Amino acid sequence: MDVTPTRPKVFLLAEQDRNLVANGPALVDPSGARHDIPPKVHEAMAYVEAALREGYAVQITPLRQELPIDEAADAALMPRKELRLLVSQGEIPFRSSDYVDWVQLSDVLALSARLDAARDEMLQSFAEEESWDDPQDGDR
Repeated sequence: MDVTPTRPKVFLLAEQDRNLVANGPALVDPSGARHDIPPKVHEAMAYVEAALREGYAVQITPLRQELPIDEAADAALMPRKELRLLVSQGEIPFRSSDYVDWVQLSDVLALSARLDAARDEMLQSFAEEESWDDPQDGDR
C-alpha cells in the first residue's frame, strides 16, 4: 500500500459503506474474538497498518460530515482561498450560519478529485505536445 508521509488521507464512508457483509473483514483481538467491520473500514485499517509498519506515526482525527470551509479545505489539502472561490462560484453547495459557511466533506473531496483529474489530464496533454522550435532561437 502506498503511504506518503505527512500527506493525510481521508476515509469517508457513505451510508451504504457502513454495512457489514457476510464473511467480510473483521478485527480479531489477541484472544481470537472477532469483530466484524465494513470493507471500507478495512481499507482505512490497512492504510494505518501499512504506515505503522513503514515506521511512520499515525494521527487519526475524526471529522464531521459537514465542516466549515477552511477546515474542509485543510482536510482535502486544498488552499483555503481556492476552495472559498470555488464555493462562491457554485461548484459545490454550502450553507451559511451567523459566522461560518459550511460544506459537506464528501462534496469537497469529490471536487478535489475532479480538480486533480483535470490537472493530471492537462499535464498529460502538455507532455504529449510536440515541442515548438522558435526559428529565432538559433540567433542566440
